[in-house]
Amino acid sequence: MSDERDEWAETVRILWEPPAKPRRGPKPALSLDRIARAAVEIADAEGLTALSMQRLAELIGFTKMSLYRYVPGRAELVALMVDTAIGEAPPEDAGRDGWRDRLAAWSHRLVTVFQEHPWLLDATIGARVMGPRELGWMERALAALDGTGLSGAERMDAVVLLTSHVRGIAQQSRAAGPAGGPERQLAAVLGRLMDEHGERYPALGAALASATPGEQDQALEFGLQRILDGLEALIARRTG
Repeated sequence: MSDERDEWAETVRILWEPPAKPRRGPKPALSLDRIARAAVEIADAEGLTALSMQRLAELIGFTKMSLYRYVPGRAELVALMVDTAIGEAPPEDAGRDGWRDRLAAWSHRLVTVFQEHPWLLDATIGARVMGPRELGWMERALAALDGTGLSGAERMDAVVLLTSHVRGIAQQSRAAGPAGGPERQLAAVLGRLMDEHGERYPALGAALASATPGEQDQALEFGLQRILDGLEALIARRTG
């Protein structure tokens, strides 16, 4: 554990400690915010693998050594990028009625963030240090479940479940690319297979035949509502 703390010390410092302000002299030409936003620009356009300290330095017009005065390495840079790209958690809408509507809005906004910054799917896996903005998203979702009768562990698990569903949809969307929704593409491929082999898969053929165009690409909402249904049933048991 001590080794992990040492490994993450610089990331914690960059994400959570305010940068020291110079006591005198001109304002520094670089800042963590400028560096992070430029790095996000590269990752958004070309993916996380295209990002390097040299490429970043060229984009903002400084030397690579200048960047290392602010960000000691790639791991710390990516952590800073994640907290910058994910942004502030959506404000709690007083007009939304109850925990269910608030979690639905939270989930829809989060999938939009992943779709706007597809590299976040790769940068937010495994054990890592989360920044204040990312923790703000977790705080907002957990706060929506206050007063529901769920335990702390259950509220945490609910947020993990929602996040996993959102990530799965975002990953499908990334794989599909600009050619259309993932379900629509899958239906087209399966339709061709059913034309030749449909007799072997009658249940699948019947499901595809009965689906209407308006029902395609609704996996996000369908899965979200079923998760919320399950939470609602559990909350009803907790509150009697």
